[in-house]
Amino acid sequence: MNVEKFLQLHETDNVLVCCQTVKTGDVVMVDGCAVTMTQDIDVGHKIAQREIRSGEKIIKYGVSIGLATTAIQRGEHVHLHNMKSGYIAPHVRKPLNNVSNYK
Repeated sequence: MNVEKFLQLHETDNVLVCCQTVKTGDVVMVDGCAVTMTQDIDVGHKIAQREIRSGEKIIKYGVSIGLATTAIQRGEHVHLHNMKSGYIAPHVRKPLNNVSNYK
């Protein structure tokens, strides 16, 4: 039985989420291409579903979660070493001055 090791959460995502630990040297299929893993990937971590250019948005759940800080190859681990988070903590957000309340 062939168990899928990665899951695409939304059809527009450019990352896949690991759902079964993979080890360095494991060969996995990513979009029909055999990719040899260059490092261990733990459950819950992301890999690139396709090549991602430096500065391109990282898309997970169908929304941008950050930007690639360097080019990322298909199957490469996507994490803080090659992406910048798009998360802004609520306590540092500034209120918008010219947004009126709506009804």
